[in-house]
Amino acid sequence: MTDEFYMREALREAKKAFDADEVPIGCVIVYQDKIIARAWNRTEQLQDFTAHAEMQAFTSASEYMSNKYLNECTLYVTLQPCAMCSGAAFWTQIGRVVFGAWDAKRNISEIANRLFHPSTEITGGILEQECAALLSTFFKPKRNP
Repeated sequence: MTDEFYMREALREAKKAFDADEVPIGCVIVYQDKIIARAWNRTEQLQDFTAHAEMQAFTSASEYMSNKYLNECTLYVTLQPCAMCSGAAFWTQIGRVVFGAWDAKRNISEIANRLFHPSTEITGGILEQECAALLSTFFKPKRNP
């Protein structure tokens, strides 16, 4: 399986968020070529600002692994993780983070090396245009009614 394959699965999750009128960010966590967690943003639905896709996926993957460490796993997420999610990724010691679109508003690229665990490999820009387009489609009518 390729990064593009798993990012398409993350996009499927993001589309669920879009359909629920949530910010369309989705993710999957992969262990040994198997998706062990799927999640999408639910901050509005749950009235919980921490209900980002990544946070939910970390909890689900940790339950699956019966371990709080995800160092043998890869997170695929449609948008560059925010500082909160990057901090949570640090504590999981996730092995790899692959994201689609860059977050231009909250770009953490300059400090990412300090937010993620030192052993975490980070790859950005996978299916970037598709991930960014879904976000743009979601926000356009909200910003220009």
